[in-house]
Amino acid sequence: MNIDLIGMAVLCDDPRASAEWFAEHIGFEIGADIGWYVNTQHAQHKNLSLDFVRRDHASLAEGMLGRTVAGTLVAFLVQDADAEEKRLREAGLEIVLPLVSEPWGQRRFQVAGPEGLFVEILQLVAPDPRWMRDNGFAPE
Repeated sequence: MNIDLIGMAVLCDDPRASAEWFAEHIGFEIGADIGWYVNTQHAQHKNLSLDFVRRDHASLAEGMLGRTVAGTLVAFLVQDADAEEKRLREAGLEIVLPLVSEPWGQRRFQVAGPEGLFVEILQLVAPDPRWMRDNGFAPE
């Protein structure tokens, strides 16, 4: 499979407000906005798209109509998780998982996003060699 774009569509009550949240806090740009559908693409990664669709729109398959987002986490890899955590906390976002360094080589935190989404911001860091060895990740 040759993939030209990676995208995700989120069912929501207010597509514009959701798109604006990602534009303000994560760096997405709003493209098409036809009311019931709003498209965004990341300013630095034009092949990364988040779309927002009003959950009651007739274009949806019957099994999707009216559904709410639950248990969905969108993750973004950054160079400095500490700086991003500070910036988003100061912007008033709800930090639902505090900044933590994981032994498998991630420094990460999570915020509550719009419409039931959660957003994880993570940075790659050196993993703990003992944890890696104890969990079957032998050095090469």
